[in-house]
Amino acid sequence: MANVAITEGAPTRPNYGSMSKDRRWALRWSYFFLVLFAIFFLMPPIYMLITSLKTSQEISAAGNPWWIYNPTLANYIELLTQNHYLIFFRNSAVVSVCVVAVTMLISVIAAFALARMKFWGSATLATGVFLTYLIPETLLFIPLFKMFAWVNETFDIQLMNHWWTLIILYPTLTVPFCTWIMIGYFASIPKELDEAALIDGATWTQTLTKIFIPVALPGIIAATIFAFTVSWAQFLYPLAFTTSTTQLVLPVGIITTLIKGDVFNWGQIMTGALLGAAPPLVIYAFLMDYYIAGLTAGATKG
Repeated sequence: MANVAITEGAPTRPNYGSMSKDRRWALRWSYFFLVLFAIFFLMPPIYMLITSLKTSQEISAAGNPWWIYNPTLANYIELLTQNHYLIFFRNSAVVSVCVVAVTMLISVIAAFALARMKFWGSATLATGVFLTYLIPETLLFIPLFKMFAWVNETFDIQLMNHWWTLIILYPTLTVPFCTWIMIGYFASIPKELDEAALIDGATWTQTLTKIFIPVALPGIIAATIFAFTVSWAQFLYPLAFTTSTTQLVLPVGIITTLIKGDVFNWGQIMTGALLGAAPPLVIYAFLMDYYIAGLTAGATKG
């Protein structure tokens, strides 16, 4: 009987062969979907690169579109020597940097107030800030257009067809989401930090600049990347509010100047798109970890 009790009470050994098999299948499926993901998302930029290295004659020829028979850098040289493209690039860079500065100045202060300086209706206001971001830009640009027309008629101030007008418009898209990200990140910081600072005599401004901003740096970087990406790649607002060649930004400038009627200069269009995608790509390559950390904290806290 004792032997039976010992046998029945002995712990069962795990089935390592079964676990190893399950793990192998899980890895196989993971790699399978990873390869599909890579193919699906890498095919467009690869095709753009291939097309940018072709001449117009080779692009229009009935050959293999994925093969370059006579590679050339003529599209890059011609595009980078055009004054218009450099103007588009400069306008996009200035607008994006200014929008990021304005967005972060507003978002950090607003998020700190909503996350820490509790007042009546702060939670509802925080939710309303995020819901504002969900409004499609296709619905916003029409009332904004009417508002600019009213300002022109009432105060004789022309806000249309100026690249700096986009600095006023883009924060309507960037501020709500960046504020929401920062609210979540500030809410994840222990309250003991700001309470200790207030007890030691620090003001709310000092608490924000000396404690919260250094601690919440990953969230600030994530919001900065988002604001830069939105302002750099925005198409609808500059298409509706700017018309002159010298006032256009990169996304609209490429389409406006390289498409003439029914003639599409595909080589330079793909070249301009690749060069335009380079700044956000570089930023994401170096700051991706901060971006993911900031978005994760903003989505799970608050």
